[in-house]
Parts: sequence; C-alpha cells; structure tokens
Amino acid sequence: MQETVDMRNIGRDKIGQAGAPRRDGGVFTQSSPSSATKSLWDLKVAVIVDRDDDGERLVRELQRLRCQVHHEWPIPPQIPVHYDAVFCTLSADLPQRLPWIPGEPGAALVVIDRGDTPLDLKLLHNCAAHGVLHYPTTTRSVQAVLSLARSHFLYERRLRGRIDKLDESLRTMRSVERAKSLLMRVKNITEEEAYNYLRRQAMERRVTIGAVASAIVDSYDLLS
Repeated sequence: MQETVDMRNIGRDKIGQAGAPRRDGGVFTQSSPSSATKSLWDLKVAVIVDRDDDGERLVRELQRLRCQVHHEWPIPPQIPVHYDAVFCTLSADLPQRLPWIPGEPGAALVVIDRGDTPLDLKLLHNCAAHGVLHYPTTTRSVQAVLSLARSHFLYERRLRGRIDKLDESLRTMRSVERAKSLLMRVKNITEEEAYNYLRRQAMERRVTIGAVASAIVDSYDLLS
C-alpha cells in the first residue's frame, strides 16, 4: 500500500488559529513559526510503518509540519533514498534493506521503536540511524527527532565533502611530488626548477598543477 499526502494548507486548519477557543476556555494567540520549524516545511518524508493508530498519528504530526508525506507498507526490499528523511519501523533485517554503506547515507534515517519488544542496541547501531522515535508519538517528539536527524544528516554530508576534498588534495600532492622527481631525473634539473616547469605548463594550458603532474606521471607509467 502506497499513499502520498501533501499538506500545504495546514495553516488553514481552524484548530490552533488565532481567536479559536482552547479546551481550557482561553484562546490561541497568533505566533509566527520559527526559522527552525520553517526549515522542515516541504521536506519529502517517507513513512514506512504499519498504518495503525500510532502510524496514523505519526503521519498527521508530519503533515502538521507541512512535510510532503509518502506512506508505504510493508517495508520494501530496499529503503528508498529519493527523500529528505525516512521514518521506518525497526526490524531485524533493516540493515540489509538500506541501499547505502555505513557513513554514506542517502537520506536522514529515523527508526521507529514500537516498544513491544526489548530494544536491540546492536541492531540499532548497525542501522546507523540519525534518530530514534518511540511510540506513542507526540508533536514535540516528532518535530525534535526530524529536526535533529536532518541536521545530523546534513552535517555528515558536509564532513564527507571535506574528506573528499582532503583526499583529492593528498592525491594531487603525491602526483606533484612524483612528477617533480621524474622531471629532476629526466631533465637533470633542481626541485625548484621542476616545480616552476609544472607551474608554467599549468598556466599555459589553463589547468591545475595537479592535472599537469598527473599527465606526466601517467605518461611515464605508460612508457615504462
């Protein structure tokens, strides 16, 4: 069963509007959403849970946050990655259903603990989830876990980007050092002259020094 729900008009709901009566006899006052709350608007969220009372409540809470909710059940063989966040029931084979390797998630993952069995901490660790939501849900718990999970996911992605850049810089440095060594031996020049040669070639060809160094190293390896 699959269902897509897009709640963009939640602000029109009479419940909670300014001037609407509260259960305690007072009235709600108009308050503007915080920037943190707005950051959750229009997030594409997959909800992979049984559509029982708890599942219905979770879907409604996400709709109140103006998320674009897609419900799916039973758990598919592979967890979808074309979403900003995925809420999924914790199952024994969930790690095998994740289409990414640990440390490189495709979406923020929140696992659902139904509370009807003892919590398997090892299983939880193997899922490498960004958050855990326990039933029964509340407005505050759903908002908090989605916000934290999304933040953790984005932070991991930034770290991976930095690591990739550092790896590329390290590879470039190794290529430059090897290219300089080859030039020094073949042309019988000093290290400074070898570096200036690389720099001059890079400027003439409008490419990076690393690209010139890699070309020299690759050419030498091909001819060797």
